[in-house]
Formats: sequence, structure tokens, C-alpha cells
Amino acid sequence: MTEPPGDDRRLPPALADVARIEFDYADGDGIDFEPYAAFDPAEETTHWLRQWTGNPEADGSAYRVFGQDGAGGLAALWYGRPGRPLTEQPVVYVGSEGECDVVAANLSDFLWLLADGMGPAEADEERTERPDPDLTALAERHATTPRRPAADIVREARAAFPTFTEDLWALCR
Repeated sequence: MTEPPGDDRRLPPALADVARIEFDYADGDGIDFEPYAAFDPAEETTHWLRQWTGNPEADGSAYRVFGQDGAGGLAALWYGRPGRPLTEQPVVYVGSEGECDVVAANLSDFLWLLADGMGPAEADEERTERPDPDLTALAERHATTPRRPAADIVREARAAFPTFTEDLWALCR
């Protein structure tokens, strides 16, 4: 895993705005996402990664966990681009049932994913986009990348980081 520069635990402004939104699950038709008002503490992130992998030596310093789904799956920024700012790091999802993958190549693309009615847990699902006006307005304020369909965002992110899943599973004992 890539070591992040320092240990900055402040949410970027875009994520702070996301944290103020209450997501509607809508009986499975909405977004199953509960954003946090702050990143998880470093010790908690390392504890979680050790529990998830079963590896008592796993190091969570490359992750900034910023939300979860109703089943306990976590969304995080992952320092997969050495030397780049936090907002340019990929967004990953690590589910409670062992699923894990990159869902957006950066925070900006993640905002567009949300704007199209998809959260980290829904990124693998074949579903119709359900644009949300409030999330679209948030993305328009903060995004630095162009709006694209959610499926394109996910596909591009996974192509940019093709070994994330196998690298994470390699930590398992």
C-alpha cells in the first residue's frame, strides 16, 4: 500500500458537504450510504482493515474512511496515486461480505456518481441512473471533472486501478 503524505484527517470541502446530506435508501431504489462528518481515526481504520483481512499486521494508513452502507461496508479514499492530493485519490468500497473495488478514480468523479443516484455499494449494480437535483448541485459546485454516466465513471476507475482488489485480497491471511 502507498503511504500517504502526513496524516491529514480533515474532510475536503466536497466531502464535508456530502456529509450534510441525508441519503434516502428508498427501499432499495435509492442510495444506501451514510456519510461521516469526519474521517475515521487512523487507529480505527487500521483495526477495521486487520479485522477485514484477518491480518494482524495490515496497515490502514493508506485509507481515509468517510462513510458506510447499511450493512457496514465502507467507503474510503485510498492513496493509490503517490504524491497526489487527497481529492485526486481513488474512492474505494470494501463491503461487509468481502466485496471490494474502486468505484471512482477521484473525489470529483465520486460526486458525479452520487449525482446520478449511485453510492459506493450500488456501483456494481446494473441499474437505471436516478439523478438527484441536490447531489447534482453539489457536484456542480465542487467537481473538477466533466459529468459522465455512472457506469463510465466506474469502468474508467477500475481500468485505472486494475489490481486494487487482488492487492487488497493479498493482505488476507
